[in-house]
Amino acid sequence: MAWCLLRRFPRLFMPSLGSVRTNTLNSGESASEFRSAYSLDKLYPSSTFNYSCQIRDHQTGFNIPVDRLKITYSRSSGPGGQNVNKVNTKAEVRFHIATADWLSEEVRQNILSKHKNKINKSGELIITSEVSRYQMRNLSDCLQKIQDMITEASYKPAEPSEEDAAFRRTRVEQMNRERLRQKKIASGIKQSRRVELD
Repeated sequence: MAWCLLRRFPRLFMPSLGSVRTNTLNSGESASEFRSAYSLDKLYPSSTFNYSCQIRDHQTGFNIPVDRLKITYSRSSGPGGQNVNKVNTKAEVRFHIATADWLSEEVRQNILSKHKNKINKSGELIITSEVSRYQMRNLSDCLQKIQDMITEASYKPAEPSEEDAAFRRTRVEQMNRERLRQKKIASGIKQSRRVELD
């Protein structure tokens, strides 16, 4: 029943392209300025589509300059059927860690030590994504991976307070005393099992 209604009255369920185009042009935008739902300005509201922006990681406070990243696209082995043989949907983002002055030295060293398998011989960190058949979604996934790496590399554990340090020392001492007590018990059991031969 619903399929018959959709075939007979498609305009009841889907807006016509003419109305969408008219609304877009009336709002002062040309057809060439159309932004999809997966464009950078939708995925990252503080950025623009021309790759000259800076994406801010709110957890660490780092600015990720997208124009300093090398972004390339290639054929994907992900979902999409034969369409993956026609379009470049796989996203690859790379940047040279040693010259990334937008990262602190400590963060760069942590990234170098924790992600050795993602760094090539020239010292570039390579991030790829082909989880989706959409190019911008894969690019968004790559940028999110970079943000996660920076967040992980910039994490600093909180310094324990004096009370916590004293509590830990007390627990270690208690554990050592209990360990020695159990050793004496086991030693006594073994001594009692010993048979003296005349």
